Amino acid sequence: MSVIAVVNRKGGAGKSTLATQVAGYLASLGHDVMLGDVDKQQSSRLWLSLRPASTPRIHGWTMDERNFARPPVGVKHVVLDTPGGFQGVGLMKVALYADAILIPATTSIFDRTAAEDSIKELRTFPRIASGKCALACVGMRIDGRTRNAEVLQAWAGSLDLPYLGTIKAAQAYSKCLEQGLSIFDFAAEKMESYLLEWQPVTQWLNDLLAFAPPEPKINRPVDMPDATGQRAEAMPEFLRR
Repeated sequence: MSVIAVVNRKGGAGKSTLATQVAGYLASLGHDVMLGDVDKQQSSRLWLSLRPASTPRIHGWTMDERNFARPPVGVKHVVLDTPGGFQGVGLMKVALYADAILIPATTSIFDRTAAEDSIKELRTFPRIASGKCALACVGMRIDGRTRNAEVLQAWAGSLDLPYLGTIKAAQAYSKCLEQGLSIFDFAAEKMESYLLEWQPVTQWLNDLLAFAPPEPKINRPVDMPDATGQRAEAMPEFLRR
């Protein structure tokens, strides 16, 4: 069993978006996935409640950050969505079981400062210090018309933190969240531009989990909006709202 946690002390850094997309990716490969929601806002739990029955199933798991326990036996992968301000005993307990921790960040000085604080604390824990739990950063909601991606990559490099690329700001992600979907629930031919920016993340996960992903064979529910966030011609009505 693998445990992948998404951590940044700053609220609004894109933790729930990243956690749901990672869970969606693993589920699209046919793995038994559990999405754990440590956040009091329960954003990931709400996303799961909206998830269509036609999509690959993702199990829910809600726990208190101060009473975090080992994930249930029998689950192949666990993805944890953690709250803003997450630190201390709660963070230590997550790091005790996690195999990887993804840190979402934007170019905002507030996001980067919060992320640096999280990284500094995480590196005091034995599993992270010894390399048994991998750390990596993902740029979230980046404006593709700017050089913000380069700024964020340079920032991660200054911290000796692996940088897995940037996820551009697109309306499609918020629309997916509203419908309990991830981009990995859509027809592959409609998501090529999204796959390009997610490829470093998915490849990192593949290497970490030591499996070669098979071709997904699932019942895709809908077509995909293009990378600009605008609807594709075949985009269904429920994503156009």
